[in-house]
Amino acid sequence: MARYTCSFILAVPIGSLQQGIIEVLESCNFDIVYNTPDNIMAREIPGKVSYAKLARAEVLIERATATEKEVRINVVVKNEELPLQVENHCHQMFDRVHQGILEYRHWQLVESVVG
Repeated sequence: MARYTCSFILAVPIGSLQQGIIEVLESCNFDIVYNTPDNIMAREIPGKVSYAKLARAEVLIERATATEKEVRINVVVKNEELPLQVENHCHQMFDRVHQGILEYRHWQLVESVVG
């Protein structure tokens, strides 16, 4: 199973964070399947790759450590394919989500850690 993770600290009011995350995921060809105040789960819209390559994204919002102006989120993008090549489909989808979060205009990036 391919799995890629990253963590961000974003300068954004916590009240507008969730809508922004949803917009980023939808712009990256994901469909939201689960949405709570602490967690957003999405799956890649089928049609372009085989079922095993379809990516899933999970975003954990760390509300316990959030301040009025900053929030930490953890992002995981994974699928069922074995990561036999560095540039596999899951990694490409991870790059899309990562770049989407970095470039989203309604918040400011404070810190980003890819791991």
